[in-house]
Amino acid sequence: MLERLNQAMDHVEERLTGTVEVAELARIALTSEYHFRRLFSALAGMPLSEYVRRRRLTLAGAEVLAGELTLLEVAVRYGYGSGEAFARAFRAMHGVGPGEARRSGATLDSQPRMSFRLVIEGSSSMRYRIVEMPEVHVVGRKARVPLIHEGVNPHIAELIKSVGPEEVGRIAALSDLAEPEGIVSAVVHLSDSREEGAELDYYHAVLSSNRAPENLDGLTVEAGLWAVFENTGPYPLALQYLWRDVFTEWFPSNPYATRPGPEVLRTRQTPGSTESDSQLWIPVERSAV
Repeated sequence: MLERLNQAMDHVEERLTGTVEVAELARIALTSEYHFRRLFSALAGMPLSEYVRRRRLTLAGAEVLAGELTLLEVAVRYGYGSGEAFARAFRAMHGVGPGEARRSGATLDSQPRMSFRLVIEGSSSMRYRIVEMPEVHVVGRKARVPLIHEGVNPHIAELIKSVGPEEVGRIAALSDLAEPEGIVSAVVHLSDSREEGAELDYYHAVLSSNRAPENLDGLTVEAGLWAVFENTGPYPLALQYLWRDVFTEWFPSNPYATRPGPEVLRTRQTPGSTESDSQLWIPVERSAV
């Protein structure tokens, strides 16, 4: 899979002065466009579109400083329909306009060419299993929050605090699956980006075989496979590292890809303890070999 991703990155480099088609990148990587975007974002820490934009502006910056083409020629070469649009994008990345950069020989930013490799630490292993489930429903309370990579997310904490004990009990009573049972966290990413601050929908909820009643938020997940990862460690840091490792280590080395659906986390803390036992459930499907 990593070899195919790197072949796709080679294709991106060859098309930076033309059109980068996600469908072609997905074909090279032997996956779907949806899975390619999500996998790239998880590994790279930015959406594919942002990476392509930054690579183009990196090469454009070098040509601006070289002075062999007019600024409009550079703009058109890298896909900008006007000098004004190019100048705005150039300034957003480099902190200086292209004209000023050419006149002053300004210091510019650079987005390195990206390649992927698997780093094996050898000090730990990931426990996982594959579970087939029928159609299920996320039922509970939802809020749109920004992604925070480390530490407690105050927006999520605020949602949980707003759901009183009586309502928590009412939601918990709707849990009718053997696992994951009880209150869970369900996260739905709204874009390919997993950068700090990217918006997501967060559910304080249960998984149920029944749809949500009218007075609660709900989400339906189609029948299919789920990858289940288990983790024990300091809360919430171990969970955040687990999320990172699943997408940067497990997916690239296993024949599975994500499918549409929420990432579900079941966490149980011992009273007074800073550690938690957790399960992370991710909807998956077998990927092409």
